[in-house]
Amino acid sequence: MRKLKHFIVSTLFLFIVWIALTGVKDNQELIMGAIVSILVSIFLLRCDSIFAEIRLNPKSLLYLIIYIFVFIVELIKSNIDVAFRVLHPKIPINPGIVKVRTKLKSRIGRLFLANSITLTPGTLTVETDEDFFYIHWIDVGTKDIESTTRAIVGSFEKYLEVIFG
Repeated sequence: MRKLKHFIVSTLFLFIVWIALTGVKDNQELIMGAIVSILVSIFLLRCDSIFAEIRLNPKSLLYLIIYIFVFIVELIKSNIDVAFRVLHPKIPINPGIVKVRTKLKSRIGRLFLANSITLTPGTLTVETDEDFFYIHWIDVGTKDIESTTRAIVGSFEKYLEVIFG
């Protein structure tokens, strides 16, 4: 039963990604996407799949939708912040690498968190080590782990924890 759930989740996830990337213009692309998604999912059944960590319930799907909007808002805010720093005559930056702590236990949750941090301008995930991420930050305000965690990870982690655990 567990393998069937993993197969269905990974197939649906891959198929949705296929649709998002190709922009599906006809039925042949849909059929091909379904076939490729099924074949890759069969292959993933033999591997230790990170898709197995995805929670598939109404609450996690709702949080995924909310997370997308939160990510877009954070993306816009960080773009404006970096643009201001670039256009400012004195370029007010204080770059450095900070250590943040995550509560996420699943590999895919940590993967999403690391990529979310990296995709927002002004931050870059440099390394992960157990419960800690090392982040290059364009304007280090504090080196306190709790403060930097709230500033960088706080807006993403509460949603990812519900989605992935």
